[in-house]
Amino acid sequence: MNHKIKILLADDHPLFRRGVKDLLELRPEYSVVGEASNGCEAIEFIQHTKPDVIFMDINMPRIDGLEATRIIKKDHPEINIIMLTVSDYDNALFEAIKSGASGYLLKNLEPSDLYLTLEKIQHGEAVINGVLANKILNEFSRISQSNSQAAETDQLS
Repeated sequence: MNHKIKILLADDHPLFRRGVKDLLELRPEYSVVGEASNGCEAIEFIQHTKPDVIFMDINMPRIDGLEATRIIKKDHPEINIIMLTVSDYDNALFEAIKSGASGYLLKNLEPSDLYLTLEKIQHGEAVINGVLANKILNEFSRISQSNSQAAETDQLS
């Protein structure tokens, strides 16, 4: 591969950013082109770093990761944004997807899963771990059942 995947890390914890950067730079196909400690910095960095992928935390100061994702995707839909967070709350997961995130991973993943995520993103796949994918499927199932019941009630009226 002659094109390195350019990655921007956006997280307000310097130690976490450093650890992820060190892991990514062990592999010749990845290049960390910038580090942002909040959503504002992430938005500013993309103007001159032009990353292919952003690993974005949700809870950051100034502009959180969800709002930063919405802003970035509006002007740069080609950038893949992967939420990398400790939050497995349903609302955060659903908001990330609605905001345009290409993936949603919890920070407790193994380094090999981080590499696998980047491979999948390069092949156009969305990336969500199994437990979170089940939450999404259950929510769609619940919505479908609610709509079905509402339609039956409308027919009875």
